[in-house]
Amino acid sequence: EIARLPFYVMTSPINHDETVSFFQENNCFGLPSEDVCFFQQGMLPCVDDSGKIIMETASKVSMAPDGNGGIYPSLYNSGMLADMERRNIKHLHVFSIDNCLTRPADPVFIGHCIAQNADCGNKVVWKAGAHEKVGVIAEKDGKPCVVEYSDITTEMAERTDADGRLVFGAGNICNHYYTLAFIKDIVLPNLGNMYHIARKKIPYYDEGSGETVKPASNNGIKLESFIFDVFPFSKSMAVLDVLREEEFAPVKNAPGSASDSPDTARAYISNLSKKWVKDAGAILRDDNDDVVC
Repeated sequence: EIARLPFYVMTSPINHDETVSFFQENNCFGLPSEDVCFFQQGMLPCVDDSGKIIMETASKVSMAPDGNGGIYPSLYNSGMLADMERRNIKHLHVFSIDNCLTRPADPVFIGHCIAQNADCGNKVVWKAGAHEKVGVIAEKDGKPCVVEYSDITTEMAERTDADGRLVFGAGNICNHYYTLAFIKDIVLPNLGNMYHIARKKIPYYDEGSGETVKPASNNGIKLESFIFDVFPFSKSMAVLDVLREEEFAPVKNAPGSASDSPDTARAYISNLSKKWVKDAGAILRDDNDDVVC
């Protein structure tokens, strides 16, 4: 029997049709079409500081995506969780789309979590420096959590152990493991208070002019949840520290940026490929027949 590896893709209402079409045009990149499942992220109304819902037009409520933590209710509401149960899936590998060196269904990571009897797991890379703008995995009141870089004091960020290694250095890269039972039995029943407030510039309907106005400053509130908000629910969390140069090449900035751009990601991919060639005992030459590695 051929092993099946279903791939679930969360989209937003803004890009859903385009994403589905892209996969179809590329023959689902070699995966059986029945094993590539799409579901949409949830949306929530935007409100002003008094809690009043903001209208985008005279007849349309201003809506915003509910954050990457919206994956949990969306899995349930879309029927994807039921589909996983039908397929007898027990373990999930969940990752964001912006890391070009992600290893989908990584057997080392999943195997580590299973061996640790974990209900939840997090793959991390060590921070490049004390003040790198990345959240870190930590413990709070004896429970695992992610602390955002903006919430860490300078003293905490720079604190080192006896070997000179950062104490709070396990950088979160949005690369997670869950048991299906953890999501179904623990996460979903406890989602009620997971939302955070984000003050944003929200287009609103001006009754006087009858037009939609784009404000110059923050005028309202979007509610969002983060995918790592469920970590404190874990009874047994596993963490796997991996090499940045082998597993983390994020694309967050425009081409030409000094870091986290398409250019730097391509360089990471190229360097890793060169390493694989060298480790296999081969010699790589450039167009001038000079040895590269």
